[in-house]
Amino acid sequence: MPHFEYRGRDATGALVKGTLDAGDADEVAAQLFGNSVTPINITEIARRAAKEKKQTTKSNKASTAQNIADFFSKKKVEVDDLIMFARQMHSLTKSGLPLDRAIKGLHVSVTNPYFKSVLADTIDGLENGQTLASAMGQHPKVFSKLFLSLIHVGENTGRLDLAFQEISRYLELEKTTRKQIKGATRYPAFVILAMLAAVGVVTVFVIPVFSSTFERLGADLPWQTSALIGFSDFVINYWPYMAAAVGVVVMMFISWTGTDDGLTDWDEKKMNIPLAGPVFEKVALARFSRTLGMVIKAGLPIVQGLNVVSGAVGNAYVGKKVHKMREGVERGESLHRTAVASKMFTPLVLQMISVGEETGMIDVLLNDVAEFYDAEVEYELKQLSDSIEPILISFIAGLVLILALGVFLPIWDLNTAVQ
Repeated sequence: MPHFEYRGRDATGALVKGTLDAGDADEVAAQLFGNSVTPINITEIARRAAKEKKQTTKSNKASTAQNIADFFSKKKVEVDDLIMFARQMHSLTKSGLPLDRAIKGLHVSVTNPYFKSVLADTIDGLENGQTLASAMGQHPKVFSKLFLSLIHVGENTGRLDLAFQEISRYLELEKTTRKQIKGATRYPAFVILAMLAAVGVVTVFVIPVFSSTFERLGADLPWQTSALIGFSDFVINYWPYMAAAVGVVVMMFISWTGTDDGLTDWDEKKMNIPLAGPVFEKVALARFSRTLGMVIKAGLPIVQGLNVVSGAVGNAYVGKKVHKMREGVERGESLHRTAVASKMFTPLVLQMISVGEETGMIDVLLNDVAEFYDAEVEYELKQLSDSIEPILISFIAGLVLILALGVFLPIWDLNTAVQ
């Protein structure tokens, strides 16, 4: 288990420090909050570095294999399941029902087998004396750091119902954002797949027929037709190697993005993609603003809140910058100053953050920032659809022209020769 060194302030404001063994920094913070200590800095102590370095490659491979196995075995909890769970838990905890009875009642009604097993493990943890956050923390792939942090704050403040209410609202907004992105990319994806299918059919079934006909007639073929026949022959003769190459590239990409550095590089490159890049960036910043406002409203210290937010923005590159903002706040800098140094926000947003710090309404204004970015995302998605459509039409027209020239030019030449 990792070893952490911490510094914090106790209830009297005195500086305390020490070491703890825990699964991650959030678990250390939870233990400190339980002991009435507000953490200032939590740092993992590097031990057994040589052993961990040897195990890194093996761990990454195992993680990638596990992710693929989970995908095909459908070990996944959909966002709709979590939204319904949070809503029902809000109602049940608000009515004063004990946690174990509330989760047992929901366990019976859940239809997702994997989620049912997760809730069963959570019930066992509660019966063994664990807190709800600790019991849920055994399944980090189902319950995110943000989810667990809000539950932890709700347990400590006695307002677990409000924590579940905030979680359900957050998940609903996330669902809306994903739905908008899928709606904007559905049409281009369908057109691209249809074009690939058409090219495949023409390449494998149509062109070889014309090729054999032209070969029997001994006609001189134009370069467009020769190029199409050459491409068709290459695909037919070497398709197993092409499929293997595509599979290798996909596996290499999955392995690369399975590492911290690779995922960070890929998320940075995504934000530089023409047309789609601004959408990825604004989605991440909307999540940052909404999540930070939520954790501050819940009562989580801003340093710990930024630590939670860095893993909840859905973009490793932005998360890395948020982590640097956390380090700046730890050094005593204001949130506004660290936001300026990150170079992620527009002047309007920076001004709202500054006013929020001065007035003590940072959570309210961050929520306004999130709404601002949500509107920007909606606008960018509409622009993306409007921009992609003529590009696709032009590409289809070019593809049809190439096929038409390659197939019909020799037919016209043969017809002229016969006449």
